[in-house]
Formats: sequence, structure tokens, C-alpha cells
Amino acid sequence: MATIRPRVKAPRKASAGEVVEIKTLINHSMESGQRKDKDGNPIPRQIIHRFEAQFNGQEFFAVDLQPAISANPYLSFFAKLEESGEFTFRWHDDDGSVYEETKSVEVT
Repeated sequence: MATIRPRVKAPRKASAGEVVEIKTLINHSMESGQRKDKDGNPIPRQIIHRFEAQFNGQEFFAVDLQPAISANPYLSFFAKLEESGEFTFRWHDDDGSVYEETKSVEVT
């Protein structure tokens, strides 16, 4: 599998009360466990099964992902910002790995 790398696009600055769009993407093959390799052996399931987004330590968005989701899952969602702080994004893999990315935003 290629290097697993999360990417996040979030604003650096926003006005108080502004609703901002956040876009996330993680490079991941999302193996469903139903395909076979060139020798006919099953390729083990390995998917990102959960995504969570927090702002200043409080969860505001979460989703459980299923094997039918495409490779390199892309998620887009919105957040209303009232104060400056830090976003934390976490992707949970079947193998127990957790991939994390953080972004700070200044609210004026």
C-alpha cells in the first residue's frame, strides 16, 4: 500500500459566527477483503472505518465508514466558528493505526 497521508483544507482565519467548509482526504487503498491477489489469495480487509473531527477538544463531526467506500476517502463538512482554536482530525484504520492532522484557525 502507498504511504497513508491525511490532507485537510481548512481556513486559517474566520469571522466570529462564520460557517466554514472543511475538506479532508486520506490516501488509503480501502481494501474491502473481497478481492484476490494475482495468486488467488484473498487480500485482507483494511479500511478506514471511522473518522472524527474535534474543535478545541470537543467532537463536532464523526462518521463510520464501510467497505464499499472508495479508495482515498474524501469528506467535506461545515463548522460554525465562534472562537479561535484548533481542529483535530482522526482517521481510524482496521489495523489499529490512527492517523491525525491538526489545523489552527484564528477567529476575529
